[in-house]
Parts: sequence; C-alpha cells; structure tokens
Amino acid sequence: MKALHDLAAPAKLNLFLHVVGKRDDGYHLLESVFVLIDWADTLHIERRDDGRLVRHDVLGGDLPADDLCLRAARLLQAETGCTYGADIHLEKRLPAGAGMGGGSSDAATTLLGLNRLWGTRVPLPRLLELGLRLGADVPFFLGGTPAFVEGIGEILTPIELPEQRFAVLKGPGGLSTPEIFSSKSLARSEKLAIVMGFPAATTTAEKFANGFGRNDLQPAAEWISSEVRDAISLLSNTFGNARMTGSGAAVFSTLSASGNDGKDDQSLATLLQGLKTSGREGWTGRICRSVSRHPLAGWAN
Repeated sequence: MKALHDLAAPAKLNLFLHVVGKRDDGYHLLESVFVLIDWADTLHIERRDDGRLVRHDVLGGDLPADDLCLRAARLLQAETGCTYGADIHLEKRLPAGAGMGGGSSDAATTLLGLNRLWGTRVPLPRLLELGLRLGADVPFFLGGTPAFVEGIGEILTPIELPEQRFAVLKGPGGLSTPEIFSSKSLARSEKLAIVMGFPAATTTAEKFANGFGRNDLQPAAEWISSEVRDAISLLSNTFGNARMTGSGAAVFSTLSASGNDGKDDQSLATLLQGLKTSGREGWTGRICRSVSRHPLAGWAN
C-alpha cells in the first residue's frame, strides 16, 4: 500500500460546555458532550521512501507551514522509528478558528492514516496518548464516537445519541482561546452535569432546562467578538436556540432531525446572501447532520 485517498476529517460540535474547575497549571477543567458532524476536511496521503514529510494545500489555502498534520506525522515517526515519509494533501473545507476542532481532526486522521500506510500498528490506547500531546481535542477524534468529555478534553466516555441536524454559522474572524479563558466574563458551572439525563431528555426544551444548551465560554466570547453576538442573534431569529460551540467563533442551532424538505437549507442560504448583499463578506454556514461513528473508526484496532 503506497497511498490512501479521501480520508475524512470531520468537525465536531459541543452540545454543551461547562467550566467546572481549574488545574494548578492554569488549564481549565471542562465537561462537554462532543458530537461529530458531516462537515469535514479531506486528506490524501502518499507514502515516501526518503523519510521526508511534505504537506500540500489542495485548494490553495493559506495554512501554516508547520500545522498539526505535520506535527502528528513527525510524532508518529519519532515514536515508532519509522523510516518512511509522506506527502500529505489537505483539502481544507472547515473554517479556521471556529471551535469545531478542524486542526485536531486533521491531526487525528493523519495519525490513523499513517499508522495504516506505514504499517506501524500502534494500538488505539497509545495513539490516544500521542494525540493528547498534539492537542486536547485530538483524542476525541481518535475515539471515533460521540462522547461525554471531562478534564481538559482527555477523559472520554462514549455515549449514544439520536441523529441530529444543525444549522452552523461563522463570521470571518476568529477568537483567541487564552483571551476567552482569562476574561472576567467567563462563566463557571457550580454543578456537574448528569450526563445520563442528556440523551434521555425527549425535547430540546428539556435539555436546555437542565443546562445542556449552555456554553460557559459564550459570555466572554460575546463580550470580545461582535461577530459572535451577531451570529447568535441571526441564527436565533432564523432557527432559535443558538449557542456557541467550543472556544471558537462558530454558532449552531439544533434543528428537527427529520428535516423539512430543504426549507432549512433555503433559510440559511437566504441568511448568508443577506449578509453578502449588505457588504459583510467572509461569512460561512451549512446545514449538518450528526455522525454516529468516525469514518476511520477501528483503523487502529
């Protein structure tokens, strides 16, 4: 095997995010439910025999010269002593700075793809350890299922959730995660989540009544970014129940799981066209479905 093509790197949404403490090293302790969605980057990886690692931007984007894909590849090389290299072709379709885990998902797909392409056969528990060294969200994408997430993101409890649909909207700018966590507007949850009650709630209203629609980072983000405030207002007016995902600038609303004959797609398209017509360029959005299993789940087993 010398190449792997069309490897998906799906995004995630935080259905809620609670800040429940702070470690001595300054990292905040979180509780959240992460769900995969069908908005994704795509990677194509070719094996090299000279040991070099080269990243290519398929869509001509402006990605960092030393992104998480290359860092993941170097880490796997170093840990296994593998002498192969790789050409990593990345189709970057997820918006940057969105809080949707795009870079972390790219890194996880790189680890899973190279582990197979190079024949290094690193088992999943070890890959999870390597992933955490790259970023707190990487283990979730390696785990491959919706999960209740604790700690700084490294403690995963897989859960089952019904299929869901979401409207996702993001402005052209991003957010600084350190600025959010250092903000005086940062909220904090005094009660820990009862995660078993989350999938059991029968309506969105029930989930929100229990605090599950809340992101404790959102007040700080709204204070920092007018785009986040506008995105929440726009989606709330169009679909209702809008809130921020992660620590990024993307906002989402939960929709009816069954869909409504394309009306949601048309409503979002109208919203985006209205922003463009008013001279507000760079906004992006999409109607997404949840994914119950990562497309590469099981590759490390």
